[in-house]
Amino acid sequence: MISKSFKINEKILDEDMSLAELESEQGLSDEIIAKRKKGLLRTGYTTGTSAAAATKAAIIAITEPKVNTLQVELTLPKGKVVKLDIAWTIIHENTNSVTCAVIKDGGDDPDVTNGAEICSTISINNKRGYISIEGGKGVGRVTRPGLGLDIGSAAINPIPRMMIEKVIKEVGFKILQDKGITATISVPNGEVIAKKTDNPRLGIIGGISILGTSGIVYPYSTASFAASIKQSLDIAMTLGSDMVILTTGGRSEEYAKQIFNNNPDYSFIQMGDFSGYTIKQCMNRKLRKVIIAGFIGKLTKMAMGVKQTHVRGSHVSMEFMANLASQCTTSNTIIKGIKEANTARHVSEIIIKNNIREFFDLICKYTYIQMNNYAENKLDIVVLMFDFNGAICGIYPSFPLKNIK
Repeated sequence: MISKSFKINEKILDEDMSLAELESEQGLSDEIIAKRKKGLLRTGYTTGTSAAAATKAAIIAITEPKVNTLQVELTLPKGKVVKLDIAWTIIHENTNSVTCAVIKDGGDDPDVTNGAEICSTISINNKRGYISIEGGKGVGRVTRPGLGLDIGSAAINPIPRMMIEKVIKEVGFKILQDKGITATISVPNGEVIAKKTDNPRLGIIGGISILGTSGIVYPYSTASFAASIKQSLDIAMTLGSDMVILTTGGRSEEYAKQIFNNNPDYSFIQMGDFSGYTIKQCMNRKLRKVIIAGFIGKLTKMAMGVKQTHVRGSHVSMEFMANLASQCTTSNTIIKGIKEANTARHVSEIIIKNNIREFFDLICKYTYIQMNNYAENKLDIVVLMFDFNGAICGIYPSFPLKNIK
């Protein structure tokens, strides 16, 4: 039997310890935390699981047209057996093909693909024993290297592809004795959904990715964001960039792009709240230089040693900021004002009003120390702070930006 084989590294099925650390540090609401502790959060299924289930139903429909398949049983990568409902089935008699759909159920996880139709069209060809897995409407196409997928191929990741191939072999084995089978995965609204994901940034154009390693969606998991960070770093390195600019969000990235305007788009990576995790991934990949760019609030949390800056209770410490200010001024009035400030932005207003600009450099320095320690001194790190108009107000180490390449 002819089919493309996929070698799956067993390690990607195991829990990543760094990722597990992130999972335990999320800034969730009290209600969600209470439900999680009681085991009341409902798990869901990945787009990969949904695609495999739709594929199985479509093969059953094409081999046993009189059977009305409303549910299929599926074995997930770690051996768990689950049942998924089939939303609808269409038999295309003129093309000898069948399409089945599964409504993607993400459980209690607020994922943008929740509720999307994940479809699989099964068609028969004359290539004996041949299995082909394609991407149709709403499934993105890979346009950049570094994702572990061929450029131009459909964004169907290895484990979902393995799951789809497995059900084709299991259910369609009689067909494969004489014919070939093509499974075309499609997501009717995928192109619209993809605009709410990181796919355009990763160079995946035209739709969503068919994803999943365990097959299960765990509510409020950081797995997808962490995977996006790792993919972004891999793309940057594959395309020859040994320097990346890490930002905490869209606005800081916008300002960073104005400064580093000669750097390619793929070298800018939004790490969100996951500064420690991202720095660790940069270290693991032996990058040469890392620029960290952000505003006073997030950078102060990093300077305090908070590696996941959305941790519940990880509020900016005014005491910490006052201690830093005492290294820049002897004014008890200013220090007292900082201790009584409402927010990090309020502190910045006090600092600017009193013209203590070195304070911002000091926050960058402490951020540098914390991140450098976390990177085991293996990265060349520069920390930049923007004011709220996009101008650089702090930097460490201090030297002309034109020298940063």
